[in-house]
Amino acid sequence: MRIAVTGSSGLIGSALTTSLRADGHDVVRLVRTRSAGAQRHAAPPSSTGAGAGAGAGAGAGAGAGAGAGAGGAGRPDEVEWDPKRQYVDTAGLAGCEAVVHLAGAGVGDRRWTAAYKKELRDSRVLGTAAIADAVASLDTPPRVLLVGTAVGYYGDTGDRAVDESAPPGSGFLADLCQEWEAAAEAAEEAGIRTVYGRTGLVVARRGGAWGRLFPLFKAGLGGRMGDGSQFWSHIALHDHIAALRHILDTEELSGPVNLTAPEPVTNREVTAAMGRVLHRPTVFTAPAPLLRLALGEFAEDVLGSQRVLPRQLLESGFSFAFPGIDDAVRAALR
Repeated sequence: MRIAVTGSSGLIGSALTTSLRADGHDVVRLVRTRSAGAQRHAAPPSSTGAGAGAGAGAGAGAGAGAGAGAGGAGRPDEVEWDPKRQYVDTAGLAGCEAVVHLAGAGVGDRRWTAAYKKELRDSRVLGTAAIADAVASLDTPPRVLLVGTAVGYYGDTGDRAVDESAPPGSGFLADLCQEWEAAAEAAEEAGIRTVYGRTGLVVARRGGAWGRLFPLFKAGLGGRMGDGSQFWSHIALHDHIAALRHILDTEELSGPVNLTAPEPVTNREVTAAMGRVLHRPTVFTAPAPLLRLALGEFAEDVLGSQRVLPRQLLESGFSFAFPGIDDAVRAALR
């Protein structure tokens, strides 16, 4: 299968690309600067969209990088796009049966100033609209568009467990997720099976939010955040990639799909698991006032509780390899 991927050098995108290519799939990376060795296509590029709007840094991991892998004879393995300008070289998407859109500026990469909140929004909303418009414009569109969004859609759920049927929450991230998913409307209207993969915290040794936790805990400096009672809906990186591939292959899945482990745990339980697996003490605590001082508005999401269940995945027959938090942490260390 020929599959296009944005955000292909980020944590999830690079792992997905490696997994797909290992099984013989033809992966096309959407990049903002083509590498010197990238295969080129004979057809002249065409663009979709010409919208204005700032959004520097849109597509964490969607930047330049080597175009390893085979794009079939005469077909590109890298395709240019610019989410800021809402430009996509649609000629390079010809023949793609699936498009996976994972690009977006990192939520926890910087303090949430007004300027960075705009960048977070534009990188997701403008980028998603550009991809949706591009696939909808193709003479032969892909069978599926998978847009990676986030469990931030649900806001703070407290101790209440929620699945894909739950309404949106409130707050910056919840509002952003609603706009983000709405931006794919053109693909849905074109009859393309459109899936919103609402991702939880990905447990990985390097990259993402969890990648920042491992060095602290390995140094014996880890501990709970706030009172530790907030639920963290996590998922092992291995299971996340397997779930994305399951979604691509499962025709009955559409709309929102939660990408979280079936056993959400509290931050206190996460802290204990990290200590057990790494054999380190976990005596330190980051009090809520200190987190608010250090992180600003983003601290409310770190301290907020999200108890999210993957009903759609489970009902469609997906099996988690690392459902528990200890399992997920051990898997990340392999």
